[in-house]
Amino acid sequence: MSTNSETTEAQGGTQFKRELKLLDSTMIVIGSMIGSGIFIVSADMSRTLGSPGYLLLTWLITGAITVIAALSYGELAGMMPHVGGLYAYLREEYGPLLGFLYGWTSFLVIQTGTIAAVAVAFAKFTSVLVPSLGEGNVLFTIAGLRISAAQIVAILSITVLTYVNMRGVKRGKLVQNVFTITKIIALAGLIVLGIFVGRNITALHLNFSEFWNASWTHLANGKVVLIESLSGPMLLAAIGVASVGSLFSSDAWYDITFAAGEVVNPKRTIPLSLLFGTLTVTVLYLLANIAYVLTLPLHGSPAGHTVMAQGIQFAADDRVGTAAAAMFFGAPAAVIMAILIMISTFGCNNGLILAGPRIYYAMSKDNVFFKKAGKLNDKAVPGAALLFQGIWASLLCLSGTYSDLLDYVIFAVLIFFILTIAGIFVLRKKRPDAERPYRAFGYPFLPGLYILIAAAIAIDLLIFKPAYTWPGVVIVLIGVPVYYIWRKAGQASNGITK
Repeated sequence: MSTNSETTEAQGGTQFKRELKLLDSTMIVIGSMIGSGIFIVSADMSRTLGSPGYLLLTWLITGAITVIAALSYGELAGMMPHVGGLYAYLREEYGPLLGFLYGWTSFLVIQTGTIAAVAVAFAKFTSVLVPSLGEGNVLFTIAGLRISAAQIVAILSITVLTYVNMRGVKRGKLVQNVFTITKIIALAGLIVLGIFVGRNITALHLNFSEFWNASWTHLANGKVVLIESLSGPMLLAAIGVASVGSLFSSDAWYDITFAAGEVVNPKRTIPLSLLFGTLTVTVLYLLANIAYVLTLPLHGSPAGHTVMAQGIQFAADDRVGTAAAAMFFGAPAAVIMAILIMISTFGCNNGLILAGPRIYYAMSKDNVFFKKAGKLNDKAVPGAALLFQGIWASLLCLSGTYSDLLDYVIFAVLIFFILTIAGIFVLRKKRPDAERPYRAFGYPFLPGLYILIAAAIAIDLLIFKPAYTWPGVVIVLIGVPVYYIWRKAGQASNGITK
């Protein structure tokens, strides 16, 4: 199936430049995955699971299905080394409407909402170093919206990274490589210190004496109202609910597929970068949580006055990484971790900002997005698409709704993933003779296993988190009439009539 988005921009001699080699591509995978989540989400996961064993098991399951998905996406990346990644895969597998719904949701919430969330996390930890830049410092009010210094810092960080990436993919990859390598070293250092220096006898005794005793701690107004013992189906349900945090922290590994048009030998490089990147992050995340469990007791109290009394469950502001670091750095831990998370979130956002506009470029080429998004600037990058993305992400920062929107689309994202992996089976039948430089590892068993696990988590969320699932479905479905309106407008502008 041939589409406009498979071609490169030829007007004025401007084309995508293949600048991304294997190291660069792997750094985009790793850098886009590691943000602030690994330092925070284990607190909420611990409240849901109440067990060190099941906390580690949930991270292991998340890592396993992420690597399986990456191995499966490798086949699609080899078959379709086109700009747009998932958008192009879904379009080829099921038709242009489903591809558009992913692209629409990505621009509206998935990519831009994640950029906003990561930018605000960067600002929050910047305020640890400079308190006047915090959320509590309201600078002015517009149309009832209270604009804080933290929101301005977040928008400035998006603006700087958008500008850097508008200057060419070579500059974007340089920032990505420097920040990703720095945060890998820093996270590895935190893990080593946690396992070998911060290891605490009291934490070890408490955690290993109830390693598999699962419970769900329910809160209301910041206070514990119920601790529910878990077993059987409810334990499985809790693992599914808790995995939202680990899945969110492990998301965006596929961003390199969006920039396939700028990857050197994409049929080989993208599958390898997906494997190396997801495997590296999976190991780092699992080791980080082992360090947490060796350093801090899992159970704690919201009224605790020390990091030991608060435990992993009730680390101050859910900052588990900072609480663990306090066990071996002492008082300077907050500053040290703030710097680490600033580096981590800045590098993460660079990868997200670099990759996202390639989706909108591909959509524009298919006449279902703004025409200007389908143009490359004089630096051979989709400058207008970068600008559109930056503006919308900044507006989400100002609105403060990005967090709710991301919660809403987690279910929808899972569905898109399931459909994309299922599309491997579809394309094996539709296009059996297509060139496949790389075939999905463990096909059909591992891709099938991914679909089953992801579907089970999606059903779990439908049952136990309905307030966060149905709004996401609505956001996606709104894209259906938008698609037909945009397609009709695109046809009219090109002089196409029925």
